[in-house]
Amino acid sequence: MDDLRTTLATFSPDDRKDFARFIQRQRKKTKGRLDARLYELLLHQRVYSTEELIRHLYPEEPNPVAYYALRKRLMRHLTDFLLLRQRQQDATAAAPVRGQLTLAQYLFDVGVPRLAWTTLRKAEKLARQNEQYELLNTVYNLQITNADTAPAGEELADIIRRRNLNKKAADEEERASIANSLIRQRLREARTRGRGGEAFDTIMQEVLREYELQEAFARRPSLLYRLLSIARSAMLVRRDFVSFVPFVVRCYNLMEKRHGFAPAHRYYQLGLLYMIAHALYRTRRFAESVAYLEQLRCALYSGSRSHYTDFLPKYTFLLAANYAFLRRNAESIQLVESLLCNAEVVLSSRDQLTAKLGLSFHYFAESQFHKTNQILISIGRSDHWCEQQMGLEWVFNKNLGEMLTQLEMGNADLALNRLRAIERMVRERCPDGNTYHYVLTFLALVREIIDDPAAANQPTFAERLGKMPTFLPLEREDLQALSFYCWLRARMLRKPYYDVLLELADTAPVLQAL
Repeated sequence: MDDLRTTLATFSPDDRKDFARFIQRQRKKTKGRLDARLYELLLHQRVYSTEELIRHLYPEEPNPVAYYALRKRLMRHLTDFLLLRQRQQDATAAAPVRGQLTLAQYLFDVGVPRLAWTTLRKAEKLARQNEQYELLNTVYNLQITNADTAPAGEELADIIRRRNLNKKAADEEERASIANSLIRQRLREARTRGRGGEAFDTIMQEVLREYELQEAFARRPSLLYRLLSIARSAMLVRRDFVSFVPFVVRCYNLMEKRHGFAPAHRYYQLGLLYMIAHALYRTRRFAESVAYLEQLRCALYSGSRSHYTDFLPKYTFLLAANYAFLRRNAESIQLVESLLCNAEVVLSSRDQLTAKLGLSFHYFAESQFHKTNQILISIGRSDHWCEQQMGLEWVFNKNLGEMLTQLEMGNADLALNRLRAIERMVRERCPDGNTYHYVLTFLALVREIIDDPAAANQPTFAERLGKMPTFLPLEREDLQALSFYCWLRARMLRKPYYDVLLELADTAPVLQAL
């Protein structure tokens, strides 16, 4: 296996274009570049052997030595590209602190200590305000190393004292990282033993007690956010948001009441509010979800715009989804369309796909099927490309939406073709039939309707629909799977799809006291 090829294959289509341009940076020669040619060959669908790559690159005389030197050059390009992208995408204070450290080290090296110390003071203040303890430790070590050039007022003993205090916080950070890894590992082990549903609270308390971190997680928003992200991942796998909601709300309220959220903690506060709002939405507590989204909006606009690009799309999609279940679907459409037309926010490929699929759902609920079809067509990407960006389940949802839209538009032949394509995809990608078995059951019932539109009104159809397999009991069902189930139920009851969806969604699962 070619490790370099494996690494490059993880790039999204946009990343591949950006890296190809990055290779050509500051180079007069843009054609015939062997490093660019090697990059193209490594991304080719066919997997070339080393010997074949050498023949392609050096057809006149194979040169293995030059080939391996070329690979090293491409790896250097890759490393530089990833470092630059990391700095550009880092919304925390880590990137500017690293930059100031680099500048200070350079100034010390070239004999400008006064300016170097001024830069280090700025780095120290920024790192301390933003809980960048590892970087702060580097700042203090650099100050200690260059203590002989320290200006008046910078005593070595005081620097060492600050360094030792920070070392305790940095050690706490390291123990928190260890604890997070242990919690993930023990959760996986619990799931394999069939105890995943009851394990999280017990495992978390055991690990936090073992590493003396109970107070740290209750005091520091960054650690709490990381812990709850793990919990949320476990709940996403099981779709068990019913038990997650009280837990995350309790943790957030305790943090807000005891310690509050400083401006430097804004990202973690926004992330926690989004977790709560999303979990409430998935448990059909739509009004409560909207209330937490309003808190998120206020926090988002109260400070700098550094987190605007990250959270505005998430906020908009979730608010629109909530409005759809609160009989405010027209407002949902306005929200998503405004986001797509917002020149101030550059949406990522993932956000654009999320927006368009969500918008198609909202138009479908309004029975505007031609508009739904236009939105789906505007995605303009292959299933393979969409799967790379969004995952297989998203592609299934898009294709199911396309099938139902064609059927509602009266294009039974097109709907049947799409149905067969989905069946093939399910059987090819999930040969065991367990992961997406509900899709095949759903398609079998849709096929009956295509063959005979009156089939949905037969008593036997209602019986089979009642036995349709689901991920979980109905009170914990995923709203996406519920939407497709409601379309069948609407056909059976001869009622508008949107009305049936709202009726079923109004039955919210029982939550523990918040």
